[in-house]
Amino acid sequence: MNPRFHSVFDIIGPVMVGPSSSHTAGACRIGKVVRSIFGEQPDSVDIYLYESFAKTYRGHGTDIALVGGLLGMEPDDSRLADSLKLAHEAQMEVLFVPTKEKAEHPNQVKMILTKGDRKMSVTGLSIGGGNIQISELNGFKLSLSYGVPTIVTVHQDMPGIVAKATQILSEAGVNIGTMTVTREAKGEKAIMIMEIDERDVAPCIAEITALPDVFSVNFFY
Repeated sequence: MNPRFHSVFDIIGPVMVGPSSSHTAGACRIGKVVRSIFGEQPDSVDIYLYESFAKTYRGHGTDIALVGGLLGMEPDDSRLADSLKLAHEAQMEVLFVPTKEKAEHPNQVKMILTKGDRKMSVTGLSIGGGNIQISELNGFKLSLSYGVPTIVTVHQDMPGIVAKATQILSEAGVNIGTMTVTREAKGEKAIMIMEIDERDVAPCIAEITALPDVFSVNFFY
């Protein structure tokens, strides 16, 4: 098997609801990862669609997939077709903005999430077969890939939080491949993204979650 693939499902594509792995499964995963990074349901989301996404988002179900992901659904969730209605019932306002701008990838979406005074900008790419990348967070360039074990925390921006979290992983023998930390403003909420080499890290997640001033911890791979 090609070393780029972790399982046969990486070759034949994901189990999903919808006509296209890139436009539906990938879009749903982008939405779910963005929700994970934000750490809570936003009050409103502006969704900017580029190139292929902009041209076919209604016909290929990209709209319902992105919103379903933002509501925490998986690509094979039977509720996906009703995601727009469910978002309305959950009082999450969604605005789709198809653009004619050129993008770094034909299946690109930028989401701007707002809750109260909080605002976060995330750009995601659906790169084929249901695989995705997160390429931008609050203006910072990064390369966060689905399929790589990743811990995402939302915490208070204050000294010691990052050191304590990394110490927990270090003491458990877990190596950090890449790490990104960004904050809304000094002393406000901050986001830490750590790509790690292990998947069996439930005790570490529990310890990080229990740290003072950590609001949420999400782990996906």
